[in-house]
Amino acid sequence: MDVIGIVVEYNPFHNGHLHQIKEIKKRFPDSLLVVVMNGNFSQRGEPAIVDKWNRCEMALENGIDLVVEIPFVFATQSADIFAHGAISLLKELKVEKLIFGSETNDVSLLNQLADIELYNPDYNKFVNSYLQKGYNYPTSMSKALFDLSNFRIRLSNDLLGLSYIKEIKKQKANIEPISIKRTNDYKSYDLGSDIVNASCIRKAIGSRFDITKYVPIYHEKHYKRIYLLEDYFPFLKYKIMVSKDLSLFQTVDEGVENRINKYILKANSFEELINLVKTKRYTYNKLSRMFCHILCDFTKEEAKKFKDIEYIRPLGFSEQGKKYLNKIKKEVNLPIVSRFASLKDNELLQLEYRIAKVYQCIVPNNKDLIEEEYKRTPIYYK
Repeated sequence: MDVIGIVVEYNPFHNGHLHQIKEIKKRFPDSLLVVVMNGNFSQRGEPAIVDKWNRCEMALENGIDLVVEIPFVFATQSADIFAHGAISLLKELKVEKLIFGSETNDVSLLNQLADIELYNPDYNKFVNSYLQKGYNYPTSMSKALFDLSNFRIRLSNDLLGLSYIKEIKKQKANIEPISIKRTNDYKSYDLGSDIVNASCIRKAIGSRFDITKYVPIYHEKHYKRIYLLEDYFPFLKYKIMVSKDLSLFQTVDEGVENRINKYILKANSFEELINLVKTKRYTYNKLSRMFCHILCDFTKEEAKKFKDIEYIRPLGFSEQGKKYLNKIKKEVNLPIVSRFASLKDNELLQLEYRIAKVYQCIVPNNKDLIEEEYKRTPIYYK
């Protein structure tokens, strides 16, 4: 049996995700699918449009066997830190193959570029030279790689795939990276196809547009409560205005806090604030993560405490997934947290509980929802 890992957000689960699962099962008929998934906030720093339990259930309904949560500390960071958390979990879970979407669909090329980043002494010099010219990090990285290899890589899935491969090499993980060609443009807002990107679907949900065409199974229960980015803006605005030093927060680079303070009173939405603060160096995604960390009171000092994964938290499993987890539990080096209380004194898990409270702050009478974070056990999908 092939144990296959996928790094996901399923924000929400859509036809493109189902296409990927079908392709994997076509290539590897005797396989067990393990996903590591962000919890309450995405890698871009946006709130998940539906909560992690509903997204987990969608995954299990569509063929995934085991869903494990990536802690907030890793899930809302740049590609390399995100990849560190994801690959650490997959390595602990004894995954043999990692499958990811890719625009180039060329693992050999990504391997070559990963070796340049990790082992070429000129790479960091080239990156720093572009940073000094005012380019953001992803662009500087792309330009440096082009200078050293004559290959240009700049699209999101390739960049993430490159980070996964680097992390596999750094951790000496026995995981084979395999790509599947991405079928659509992740920036497109065209609703003409049955397979559209998650951003487009989230926008449609926010506009109360019918999304049944774009998701494999539509259950109203999964979308009964949705979490929209703009609903958090008043909380962010207050947090920025009362904070004495924004540079204390994770990912807030020195100097950008002046631009944030300059524009916060003018802005009436997340979108407007980001567009006012944005520069060549401070991209939309970078600012979105930055504002997420401010909103959640996640500081640089706190981030320094958490360099590695400290536990495995399953959100749900199928019968096959449950058997697999029981089979490997004596081989893993980290505690498996099926009940929050079993590791309640762990600081990383306590941080996750705090993030859950922030995520639920837009819901009136949210006591039961916050308690669910503390009391709920993994979903068993039979």
